[in-house]
Amino acid sequence: MSSEDALRATRNIGFAAHIDAGKTTTTERILYYTGRVHRMGEVHDGDATMDWMPQEMERGITITSAATTCQWKDHRINIIDTPGHVDFTVEVERSLRVLDGVVIIFCAVGGVQPQSETVWRQASKYNIPRLAFVNKMDRIGADFHDVLHEMRKRLGAEAVAVQLPIGNEEKHRGVVDLVEQRAWYFTEDEDVPPEEGEIPEKMRDLVNDFREHLVVSLADINPDLEAKFFAGEEPTAEEMWETIRRATIACELVPVLCGSAFKNKGIQLLLDAIVRYLPSPLDVPPVVGEHPESGEQQTRGPSDDEPFCAFAFKVAIDPFVGHITYIRCYSGRAKVGDQVLNADNGKRQRIQRLLRMHANRREEIEEIGPGDIVAAVGLDQTTTGDTLCALNAPLVLERIAFPEPVISMVIEPRSQADEEKLGAALQRLAMEDPTLRLDVDRETGQQLIAGMGELHLEVAVDRLKREFGVEANTGRPRVAYRETVTRPARGEARFVRQTGGRGQYGHVILELEPASTEDGLIYEDQSKGDEIPPEFRRSVEAGVREAMGAGTLAGYPVVGVKCTVLGGSFHEVDSSDVAFRVAASRAFQDAFAAGAPVLLEPVMAAEVVTPEQYFGDVVNDLTTRRAQLVEVKTTAGNTRTIDLRVPLVNMFGYATALRSLTQGRATYSMEPDRYQPVPDEQQRQIVG
Repeated sequence: MSSEDALRATRNIGFAAHIDAGKTTTTERILYYTGRVHRMGEVHDGDATMDWMPQEMERGITITSAATTCQWKDHRINIIDTPGHVDFTVEVERSLRVLDGVVIIFCAVGGVQPQSETVWRQASKYNIPRLAFVNKMDRIGADFHDVLHEMRKRLGAEAVAVQLPIGNEEKHRGVVDLVEQRAWYFTEDEDVPPEEGEIPEKMRDLVNDFREHLVVSLADINPDLEAKFFAGEEPTAEEMWETIRRATIACELVPVLCGSAFKNKGIQLLLDAIVRYLPSPLDVPPVVGEHPESGEQQTRGPSDDEPFCAFAFKVAIDPFVGHITYIRCYSGRAKVGDQVLNADNGKRQRIQRLLRMHANRREEIEEIGPGDIVAAVGLDQTTTGDTLCALNAPLVLERIAFPEPVISMVIEPRSQADEEKLGAALQRLAMEDPTLRLDVDRETGQQLIAGMGELHLEVAVDRLKREFGVEANTGRPRVAYRETVTRPARGEARFVRQTGGRGQYGHVILELEPASTEDGLIYEDQSKGDEIPPEFRRSVEAGVREAMGAGTLAGYPVVGVKCTVLGGSFHEVDSSDVAFRVAASRAFQDAFAAGAPVLLEPVMAAEVVTPEQYFGDVVNDLTTRRAQLVEVKTTAGNTRTIDLRVPLVNMFGYATALRSLTQGRATYSMEPDRYQPVPDEQQRQIVG
């Protein structure tokens, strides 16, 4: 097979969804039907192939994205199974950065859930073609049509059904293929292939309506099909497949399939759809980057003839292999022993080994080329987001933007023996996970570890003990507050030092005003050359950014301000970079203190699903936590879904409280939504 044919038969895909929608179970079935594994593991039994970490086995959730490769009908499919819990959203973000297509799985009962919306937005940010798979059609309350409606309404997706379920809940027996107008029936026996049969008579009208909608949607995209439609001719299956593929790759359409992964229903048809509709590396645009010195934009296409270019999207520490860097190769080829350039830090590194990963198992390979997703050993100076390229063709690809942590806690070694090991172990964990940050409390000097949620920090501490043998004591989690101003204010500062010989002089006048908290800092310099010389402008900005590290209210980082430098003055002999940086920092603090500063707290978008009988108790408890109810929906099976916004500080330990209130029958999920001012009374308590 030629290199181009191999690329055309390659699919780099991921599975993404809300927690417990069935991503890992679906991946497990795919590995079984493609012959990659010979026994299906189950998430609830703790033996799923892709959930290999002890923490994943115990909790029954995916914590870290796992990569694998399988074959289906002469196609190679590279798969990344991602977590559904919002605390580990970094794994989804960096996986989507290197994938060509994604299968987003929806629960047929839960529909479009909060994390479903998050992964949809992430896929939209990278313009990734999507397939939708409505899973759990065998569950009580399953409703395919409701999920389809929610996708269109809540996600704004051009979702088009290419399958319809035959029966819901315990009567779910198969699906109707709307393109070929054929019915497929399944048994729960994993070794019995789907059988073709007649479309149930009572579904004929529904099938005709949905097929007509599918044909009309495709006719809007393909002029040839439009001409056929108005001429009253039926399009062929091949014409429809080609149009669906073209529209999916262009993100104009989202084909929707259905089934039940746990009951082995619909998986083979999903595999057919993956190779039929999702793009190969040849179907996506070439990557665009900048030359590290000239800043000139350049592209790299999926060809052996182009210079080598790869993106490091994940770093992991393997107990047997050591430092592993997961990379996606976009162009060119590289072999074991080759030297490559890290274009971000300018360092040369040698590829010692190349591994094709299957969860935590490894297969040695000698060479990689365009479209490959592999792990490399020996790239110790490479971190997440770095670009690796040929020595004579440097290129820097766009880095990944990671969310800021919202929660932190104190962590201390339990004994003298653990003290030395703790710092090194934390550094290694932070290198693996860019959303895990290390800091030091300015007042107490204690070590802080910050992350995306309670579970995130809990897993990190658990890994310290199991993987690094470090016992640590932790304090109660603390919220990552922020500070901002509520009105415009002006600040002015002079930094003057006279000593024997040359002194120091810097003078800065600036103004602060409120801006969006999402912007962090909007910086403008309106000073003139005879006030602040151009050579000191960078130092002024550096001083402002330094001052933003700690507000005057309680020492928390500052966000949501617009800073305009109005002017200042300089001394021809005594002015220096240091003097202007200090003056700018003090002027910022002066203006900030005069700008009626307030404390901001992270507010979470949460969803609680509870049986009807506990609804009142759950709502009363949420009210005491300062929660604002946005919407309450009654769903199938006599359950209520509560959509709410609530301050993070009031949600510590909520999992235990909810279990207690509902005898363990309610579930909840939450993700960061925005920052908002802390009420006066709480602010007084925090500031003291």
